[in-house]
Amino acid sequence: MKLAITLRHLATEIPIATLQYEFRVARNTICLLVKEVCDALVMELKNEVIVCPVDRGTWEEVAEEFLMRWNVPHAYGALDGKRVAIRKPPKTGTMYYNYKGFFSVVLMAVVDADYKFMWIDVGGFGSQSDAQIYNQSELKECLEDGSIGLPPPSLLPNDIQDFPYFLLGDDAFGLRTYLMKSYSGRQLTREEMIANYRISRARRVVENAFGIMAQRWRVLLSTMQQMPVTVQTIVEACVCLHNFIRLRNPSHSEHSSGC
Repeated sequence: MKLAITLRHLATEIPIATLQYEFRVARNTICLLVKEVCDALVMELKNEVIVCPVDRGTWEEVAEEFLMRWNVPHAYGALDGKRVAIRKPPKTGTMYYNYKGFFSVVLMAVVDADYKFMWIDVGGFGSQSDAQIYNQSELKECLEDGSIGLPPPSLLPNDIQDFPYFLLGDDAFGLRTYLMKSYSGRQLTREEMIANYRISRARRVVENAFGIMAQRWRVLLSTMQQMPVTVQTIVEACVCLHNFIRLRNPSHSEHSSGC
């Protein structure tokens, strides 16, 4: 019953105050068991289904998938953040208030070409930008010191010059040798416009992954009433369940191969 109540809460936008009447379980009990079950799901699934590669061969496989599906060579992931709406925590001022005008915690993630999460960081304050959260993350440290096992620069298709492998990001992130984003400005050459199209099309996999996950676990579309620590656990559980379903049902992948 605990699992059924939790999955019902995650998969719908029904508030706990209403859910208590469906299962005839007290509201305060549901509040406790949802966190308990989500903790158990994260403990059981996270290390199995959210795996960040640490060796050259696995990164090359991810990059090959980006090349085949999205026609972007040497990309090994798409990076972005999602703001999950929450009720204002007491005595926090504007700490969780974001630029979009609501209170939230931030899910920062790296996604592969098949909309699976390879790395996540949950719990950033809503007032922080994506760049601030990324700059304070373990991922950046590993990319800076080279301990994440990325392949060395190699030839691009139909080229004679070595080029490094890179993450795909938006304008919120700074351009680095390991992080690629679109050209800025309006008066771009044809080659630059084509590059922007390819980069943007491949980078959208992270936004699509957020959308697919939120449509399945619709609690992410609502304003969560729990405290930020509990919200963090619920979001992690949703990510674990998202990856678990995609790994067990690869034939149901909602991806497009592009042109």
